[in-house]
Amino acid sequence: MTDRIRAKKSLGQHWLADRKAVEKIVEVAELTGKETVVEVGPGPGILTPLLAERAKQVIAVELDRELIPKLETEVAGCKNVEIRQADILDVDPAELRESAGPYHVVGNVPYYITSKIIRHFLETPHRPESMTLTIQKEVAERICALPPKMSILAVSVQLYGKPRIAGRIPAKAFRPPPEVDSAILRIEEIAQSQADLDRTLDGVSESAVFSFVRGGFSEKRKQLHNALAHNLDLSHEQAEALLRQAGIEPNRRAETLSIEDWVTLARQATR
Repeated sequence: MTDRIRAKKSLGQHWLADRKAVEKIVEVAELTGKETVVEVGPGPGILTPLLAERAKQVIAVELDRELIPKLETEVAGCKNVEIRQADILDVDPAELRESAGPYHVVGNVPYYITSKIIRHFLETPHRPESMTLTIQKEVAERICALPPKMSILAVSVQLYGKPRIAGRIPAKAFRPPPEVDSAILRIEEIAQSQADLDRTLDGVSESAVFSFVRGGFSEKRKQLHNALAHNLDLSHEQAEALLRQAGIEPNRRAETLSIEDWVTLARQATR
């Protein structure tokens, strides 16, 4: 199916061509027949019909206009599929929530915009109930990392939900095959309301937390007190005192801090 359509390198297109891999993605999505699924990048439509069998409604959002006729053919018998030709980053999650109600995100996403897609759906009050994404294996591992191997990407996902690697897909399962293997990333227990997020933030704003996260990771090879002093307009004495008040040793590095550490640090700074 996919061999007759030429993938566009500029769009990062690598289409799944392995039926077992597709079935595994649907299995990981844990659909019960009551859900609305937003499929990111359906391409020529190998995954879409299987999602339609398991979900109440599928909204398939495809950027490449040339793929729409093939996608329409693949889902011709699926009355619960809506195809939208659009950039997923231009689709407002608020509109999805308003028109479709609670929704789940599933997709085989282009590697080069993985973090943008995840942020698009998590950094909004209208978050999905879950996300099941096929992404580069190394990126999935970074997202799921724990101290002492945290990254700014891990923090930005784990603040909103719980990620886990639910399966691995070899490069040979795609057409054309990418240079690296992929993983199925499942993000669940996503904060559905500001009240849910507030329980994690413990009274601190998201912007305050991310101000410290960005400051700490901007120079992650430096000890934390040096990185914060250099990036947050603090003196070294102020940065060191703030860290100690938060119960964090100043000579630690950003990748060793947990979500709770960052929240505690931001809360301490607002006192």
